[in-house]
Formats: sequence, structure tokens, C-alpha cells
Amino acid sequence: MSIPQSRGRYAKGVERREQIIQTATDIFATDGFEGTALKRVAERVGVREATLFHYFSSKQELLTAVLKERDRRAHRDIGGESGGLVSTMPAVARRNATQPGLTTLYAVASATASSPGHASHDYFQERFKAIVETAARDIAAGQAAGTLRDDLPATVLARLLVAASDGLQLQWMYDKTIDMAQDLEHLAATLFAPTSRTNDQ
Repeated sequence: MSIPQSRGRYAKGVERREQIIQTATDIFATDGFEGTALKRVAERVGVREATLFHYFSSKQELLTAVLKERDRRAHRDIGGESGGLVSTMPAVARRNATQPGLTTLYAVASATASSPGHASHDYFQERFKAIVETAARDIAAGQAAGTLRDDLPATVLARLLVAASDGLQLQWMYDKTIDMAQDLEHLAATLFAPTSRTNDQ
């Protein structure tokens, strides 16, 4: 008789964990993740702040879950656009500019998660690998079609694009007048220009 009750508690636990992630993502997006942010999350969910960590082993685990939810929402809202990852990166940048708290969380976490023992290490390692591989496939397809320069390997161009995107994000954190999306569009127009066009200029 205890099995159905256990399953019920497990389902409720999963539901509450998801509620915390969704609420934290919404709050962090605009208000940031420092100071009293976790207290506000707990209040919105209807639990004590300490109760949050019945569902997450640490603050860092919760922050990582929020970053994954940020990625999921971006893919939902932008991932369906045509043209592949390379052409959608400016749209992602525009979206990030409307979510300063999450953008700062991403920058801070990515800068501190390089140690293999860090709770977010695997997330960032897998994320960078997946993004570079996806961008490289898009670039390789453009190279084969003759629309993108083919004198550099697609993977190199992909890494440069990802590096520029993250670097612009960091600069934007200090100067909100920077238009990350427009700068990425300018970069794509010059970095990826077909070799013949580059040589003619």
C-alpha cells in the first residue's frame, strides 16, 4: 500500500522542483540572481528558502538548472527559425539583452565552472561542444553551397563565432548601449564572406 503513496510523493517532488526552476528563471531574468533572489523565489513558490535545497543539492545545482531552462526557452522561441544556428545567433543576442539577470548568470557561471569538480562544469563543456558542432555543420553547408568562405575550416569559424558572441555579451554587461545582435550581423558579413568577395575587396 505504501508504493502508490511513494510514487505520489515522487511526482509531487518532481512537480515542485520544476516549479522552482520555472520561478527562479523568471525572477533571475529581470532581477538577477544575487542578494535576496532565492528568498523571492521561495516566497513565490510558497516555501521557506531552506526548503529549496530539499530539491537541489546546492545553489549551484539550482543555477545550472536555470541555465538549462534558459536554453530550452531560447530553443523554443528561436530554434524554429530558418537558416540554422549561425543566422539565429543575432536573434539569441537580442533575446539575451531583454534578460540581463540570466545573461549575467551565464557569464559568471561560465567563467567559474572550468574546474572539473564544479557543479556546472559538465553543462558548459557539453554546451560549448554542441554549439560549436552545430554551427560548424551550418557553416560547412554554406561552404559547400558557395555562400560562405571556404578557406578556413568550418570548426575554426564556428569557434570564432561563439567566442565573439560570448565576448560581446561580456562587454554588453558593462555597456548596455552595445547592440550585440547588430555586431554579430556585422561579424557574419565580414568573417563569413565568400573567399572571392574577400579577395576582390
